Amino acid sequence: MTTFDRAEAEISEERVAASLAGAKAATYWLDDPGRPPALPPLRAKHTADLVIVGGGYTGLWTALIAKERDPKRKIVLLEGQRVGWAASGRNGGFCEASLTHGDSNGKDRLPHEFARLHALGLENLREIGDTVKRYSMDCDYEETGVLRVATEPHQVTELEQDAISDSGVEFLDRRQVQAEVASPLYLAGAYEREGTSLVNPAKLVWELRRVVLSMGVAIFENTPVRSLDADSGGITVTTDQGSIYAQRVALGTNAFPALIKRDRFYTVPVYDYVLMTNPLSDEQLESIGWKRRQGITDLNNRFHYSRLVTDADGRTRILYGGYDAVYNYGGRIKKEYDQRPETFEKLAAHFIATYPQLEGLGFSHKWGGVIDTCTRFFSFFDTEFDGRVAHAAGFTGLGVGATRYAANVLLDLLSGEETERTRMDFVKKKPLPFPPEPFASIGAKVSLAEMARADRNEGKRGLWLKTMDAVGLGFDS
Repeated sequence: MTTFDRAEAEISEERVAASLAGAKAATYWLDDPGRPPALPPLRAKHTADLVIVGGGYTGLWTALIAKERDPKRKIVLLEGQRVGWAASGRNGGFCEASLTHGDSNGKDRLPHEFARLHALGLENLREIGDTVKRYSMDCDYEETGVLRVATEPHQVTELEQDAISDSGVEFLDRRQVQAEVASPLYLAGAYEREGTSLVNPAKLVWELRRVVLSMGVAIFENTPVRSLDADSGGITVTTDQGSIYAQRVALGTNAFPALIKRDRFYTVPVYDYVLMTNPLSDEQLESIGWKRRQGITDLNNRFHYSRLVTDADGRTRILYGGYDAVYNYGGRIKKEYDQRPETFEKLAAHFIATYPQLEGLGFSHKWGGVIDTCTRFFSFFDTEFDGRVAHAAGFTGLGVGATRYAANVLLDLLSGEETERTRMDFVKKKPLPFPPEPFASIGAKVSLAEMARADRNEGKRGLWLKTMDAVGLGFDS
């Protein structure tokens, strides 16, 4: 059994139920009176130089950078519901430099480009920080780094080796990691000061919205796009109540069905779940330390992530999420999937075991959201209609930072000019598509079971996972 298996077995159902009793079934970040009012939908016929489909990070970064490149460009952004309502407003707020879902994944899949992609990712993260400062974005941006923790004995050696091979990583033994963040489950840690910032994800969306509106970008909400049609002069983007005739179109629709239909086979929607605690008292906060406010993640295949959050009243809360990654048959996306009691109960038990000194704290919010997972675990790109339409998707949970880099790629592709970014296999190559049903559902269930088995077997991957890795269909949580 793993540490977290034992937590589920030993912590009573009554304690778990009590901790969740007051939790609101809503996304903490979006449950904010400061959320801007909805903008009207598109009506009638319009023209534009650039239409952007999708009002999450990909679309908003594309709009901002496009205006910075050419302030005179007429840009329209269309969002099917509310700006930032989906993955961009629901995530944990970890803004990471990695463009390849971690170093090992990047080295395995693009070894000849990894060093350059690593540098470009760090540069992209610095530029995000610079943009936040330049436009005075109020989004709680913190350059804290990340603390990776061992919760099983075999993981301690892995952290030690990482610190030896990377001078930017500080290894913390059991005593040191306890002094950093007090948890009986943390056996060791590795503190990476660079490469991860934390942000209020919804506020980042709303601040990007504010900035691009001030630049003259037109945003229409509650405006789902139904079709794209091309002629020799441009692209017609059709919505329920109107249309736009545009020269170029950028697509950032995340896990939702791609408007380039062949791209629908490259992603599947996987649900992730999160809890937010009630505010900690001063004594409770002192009892856990956490002075440097790092993001925290463990080394399990089915990993957890956590961080401190300062609420509107200046009080400190803890966000705690991850572990389960749930694929629903047929790749369906439904509102009812945002709530999954069995996962919330697991997370609550794991939290109680991680921070027993916070007994009775309880949770204020519980929510889930869909991730656009692809088989290589990082973004891919495509074009259609002679390069006049460009699409990015497949961020697999690391889109808070990587979407800005993707925005630059999209604009490079739409310009028709070859750049360093568009020459790379990172952009030119695509992941393997997922198999059709019922094989996709069977494969996801078996992979998740095998990942849990590997966690119970000192991280050793069995034949199924090794085979999936070898053919490029590995499953990542």
